[in-house]
Amino acid sequence: MNIFITGASGYIGHLLVNRLIELNRERKEKWKIVAADIRDTPTFQAGEEVEYVQLDVRSDQVEEVIRTNHIDTVVHLATIVTPGKKSNREFEYSVDVKGTENVLRACVKHHVKRFVITSSGAAYGYYPDNPEWITEDQALRGNEEFSYAYHKRLVEEMLASYSEEYPELEQVIFRIGTILGETVNNQITALFEKKVMLGIAGSDSPFVFIWDQDVVECLVQGITEEKTGIFNVAGDGKLTIDEIGAILNKKVLRLPAWLVKTGLFVLKRLSLTQYGEEQVNFLRYRPVLDNKKLKTEFGYTPRLTSREVFLYYLEKKGLINAQEAKRFTA
Repeated sequence: MNIFITGASGYIGHLLVNRLIELNRERKEKWKIVAADIRDTPTFQAGEEVEYVQLDVRSDQVEEVIRTNHIDTVVHLATIVTPGKKSNREFEYSVDVKGTENVLRACVKHHVKRFVITSSGAAYGYYPDNPEWITEDQALRGNEEFSYAYHKRLVEEMLASYSEEYPELEQVIFRIGTILGETVNNQITALFEKKVMLGIAGSDSPFVFIWDQDVVECLVQGITEEKTGIFNVAGDGKLTIDEIGAILNKKVLRLPAWLVKTGLFVLKRLSLTQYGEEQVNFLRYRPVLDNKKLKTEFGYTPRLTSREVFLYYLEKKGLINAQEAKRFTA
């Protein structure tokens, strides 16, 4: 098997590459692994077992790498999760959507067998009429005002078209919940480190979490096994904003939606924050992923529940101690 990984120096990417190296050492017939990222140096130990290629997923170089390395399995991880302060909507669209289209075209042209991709629960969108538990048959309504959610929706619509037109390209799509691990640092984890927890009046702001190692094992299984399809990836259960506040021993400050929206509107236009008024629905109507299909059809049961991985993350970050984590496990 010849494996091509985009976004390989990202958070999940480097964990996956390290895991594949570990598995490759146990195998008699070695996999060829080509890991690519826009960064000039990898965040993992490249060498004899992994060829590292610096490339932009929007470039013609993608096709060249797939062709010259006889790639049969592509793992597409390249996406913009947390935009930088100088980022803009046009750039994010070009990477998330046009970049994915570029990779898919190259896969079809050079007869790649399997395409594994990380999507997101955000593709379902943030709406007041979201079901309490969202299953894979729910419509994708990623909000246009929230670029990450909207781009995931557009990518999946593209994948559906490719599935109809090119059924020979096997697809495995993972709609992933909030990833937590030892070193995760993003806009969601920043919420847990503030002095008070910000909530929206009238909302429980539920979170579903998934351990980064469970995400990696799902990707490995997606690469190595024959099952295809779309799967929610989340730990069992959910945590509300009040439960999170109780674990952190922090007050939950609930503000009216209109007040938070107005504040963010003003702050963004003063360039004091990169986040705008769309973040209100992001906090208020979080999609809660049902993982039944992942367990029963894909055949993978996450090793940590949402609560367990949240406590694991807090302990590793030094926000609670082992005794406190044990007390909140039940």
